[in-house]
Amino acid sequence: MEEERFMLEKLDLTKSLSKSEYKEKMLELSPKLGKLQRECTEQKIPVMIAFEGYDAAGKGAQISELIKALDPRGFEVHAVKNETEEERMHPFLWRFWMKQPQKGRIAIYDTSWYRKVLSDRFEKKTKKRELSKAYDSICSFEEQLTDDGTIIIKIFLAIDKKEQKKRFDRLSKSKETAWRVNKDDRKKHEDFEKYQAMNEEMLTRTDTEYAPWTIVEATDRRFAAVKIYSTVIRILGEKLEERRQRVEMEKQMEGSAAGRDAGATEGSGAEKDKKLSESILAKSDLSLTYTKEEYKQRLDKLQKKMEKLHGELYRRRIPVVLGFEGWDAGGKGGAIKRLTEKMDPRGYVVHPTASPNDIERAHHYLWRFWTDMPKAGHVTIFDRTWYGRVMVERIEGFCTRQEWQRAYKEINAMERDLADAGTIVLKFWMQIDKDEQERRFKARQENPQKQWKITDEDWRNREKWDQYEEAVNEMLIRTSTPDAPWIVVEGNCKYYARIKVLECVVEAIEKKLKGPAGEP
Repeated sequence: MEEERFMLEKLDLTKSLSKSEYKEKMLELSPKLGKLQRECTEQKIPVMIAFEGYDAAGKGAQISELIKALDPRGFEVHAVKNETEEERMHPFLWRFWMKQPQKGRIAIYDTSWYRKVLSDRFEKKTKKRELSKAYDSICSFEEQLTDDGTIIIKIFLAIDKKEQKKRFDRLSKSKETAWRVNKDDRKKHEDFEKYQAMNEEMLTRTDTEYAPWTIVEATDRRFAAVKIYSTVIRILGEKLEERRQRVEMEKQMEGSAAGRDAGATEGSGAEKDKKLSESILAKSDLSLTYTKEEYKQRLDKLQKKMEKLHGELYRRRIPVVLGFEGWDAGGKGGAIKRLTEKMDPRGYVVHPTASPNDIERAHHYLWRFWTDMPKAGHVTIFDRTWYGRVMVERIEGFCTRQEWQRAYKEINAMERDLADAGTIVLKFWMQIDKDEQERRFKARQENPQKQWKITDEDWRNREKWDQYEEAVNEMLIRTSTPDAPWIVVEGNCKYYARIKVLECVVEAIEKKLKGPAGEP
């Protein structure tokens, strides 16, 4: 990235087009854009176009111009304003995960996720200590989406201070448009140089290979419109061509990969990270147990604590995310039941995670989990989680090797965003041995009331125990972090497992509550 690229004060803002030049170019560009939209729809490629820039630079007008060439059935426009009460109770990127387009659709944003580091920063809604984390989250957000096939186009509309004042004055003269200029707009104008410096910092820190910025000189609206059209057409064309080349290359490689088990872990032991050769699961002491009497005493005490702490979570507006994974019949359901038994049902929800439906498959694989993340003061429990990408999908061949390897970084980023927003994140792996699993499977088969809990798929998964064990160990190593730790729960004794889960949740909440009031 060139240091001088985003020196906004050095832009030539006098660029313009005559009316005839504009008409001639748009007659050429409009059908090209329409054709590219159809290609994106046919190939199920999602597109996100973010408009940023100075107030009165013409974002709304340019968006209106851009959509003239688009099929209205295939796009949506989001005007991003101040956060709602609901949005403020989630991580700041949550609302943009909600507005992520389905595959094959175009989403256009009149201001975007950059509001956090621009307007909100200027208005001191974004604290200084939050700024660096916000930039990291934004870059990670864009990288995750582009890695998954989303095309992100970022447009910045530039005008100078003199032109901005001229437009403000023109808008203020009419009763029909005066409402468009508020006190915050005037304040930014007064401190134009300060806001310009923020813009330059934003552009420099978030201009990436996977989601670069395009600066549009917007003094002349006709010139700006043509440049925007040309930019969108160029980027869409380049990305579609890259996709065609990649598909062709994958076809050529299929022959050499023939016979390779899609679910098998590739690479020899010598090639693997030494750390990954360690078995975390093998270190579990599955002999740990409680008597029924010990269990009842501890359970009663811990559930009473949990009941009280749940109220404190709500009062302090602290969200909690608890993820449960483990072997089939590992005791997830029983642990969740004892955890929630004394909690206020209005303050928690349990999400059992099944195979993604058509709508979910039309988005990034993390989208469906973002939609279910708790608001401040609430608890969300996931019975099976986003870790399916690096376990079931990896082993069964439902995603590519590249996709599941990339997922470790993506998952860590999501959990970091949650933690940065003040969320308590805990992940439990319910560990049992193979013999105990077989015993529980047979017990379910013999009990008419529990037969529904055992399926042919459970037995098939058992045949791949070693593959799953290897994948789980790698998952635990790569994704256990201080802010979102994995807790291996020794589960051969159900009593012990249930108590350990409760103890860990209580301990984490108590630790969080000891922090300064109002701190995330």
